[in-house]
Amino acid sequence: MAATHTWDPQRYLRYADERGRPFVELLSRVGATAPETVVDLGCGPGNLTALLADRWPGARVVGLDSSPEMVAAARERGDGVAYDVADLRDWSPAAPVDVLVSNATLQWVPGHLDLLPRLAASVAPGGWLALQVPGNFEEPSHVIRRDLADEPPYAEHLGDVAVPAAHDAGTYLEALTRLGCRVDAWETTYLHVLTGPDPVFAWVSGTGARPTLQALPDDLRPAFEEELRSRLRAAYPDRGGGVVLPFRRVFVVAQVAA
Repeated sequence: MAATHTWDPQRYLRYADERGRPFVELLSRVGATAPETVVDLGCGPGNLTALLADRWPGARVVGLDSSPEMVAAARERGDGVAYDVADLRDWSPAAPVDVLVSNATLQWVPGHLDLLPRLAASVAPGGWLALQVPGNFEEPSHVIRRDLADEPPYAEHLGDVAVPAAHDAGTYLEALTRLGCRVDAWETTYLHVLTGPDPVFAWVSGTGARPTLQALPDDLRPAFEEELRSRLRAAYPDRGGGVVLPFRRVFVVAQVAA
């Protein structure tokens, strides 16, 4: 069992525009016209879930997340969406939903391909399942963190830490096609231009590196953070105008057989 961690909505929202763009592009490929029920699995602080309510104002929109901190932040929005704490690994709707969205969440669930049959079965015939995950796990932002975590004295504290992982678009396409879905899958690499002090560290400390940082004891965390900052600065130099962070994302939109 991976070590538990908590999320910080404000840190996550520091790059809200960059993190939100893939959601908008994913949503643009969902062909639902008048769904009755729309569910966002892994809704985070709710800023993107609200776009579902804007897209389908007549629908009942539900945002679910396993993080109480994220759900609390989402509820403060007062946007008319019903937010609740739930774990997608054992979530099951009372009745099939018309649109099921999971944005930047499945990468935190080991073996999540095995969940796809149940997720697809949670969608009504003719309904839509849309997911998006990162595909940048061999980029320096991840490799550097992994390498540093394997070094002493940190390794003994990080053996069971949660780390994100996902598949390429073709793997998801094949899995959902086998379930009888009509699938649209693609990949996009964004070039995010980040500014400010140690911007790549700021980016990863809000998402992929956060469980690692939280798992370290207090006496080791500052040295780990400083070394991580240093290595990230070397890997992502500011050549004027900001630091360029290439970020590959994987998109899948599947329509369940009617």
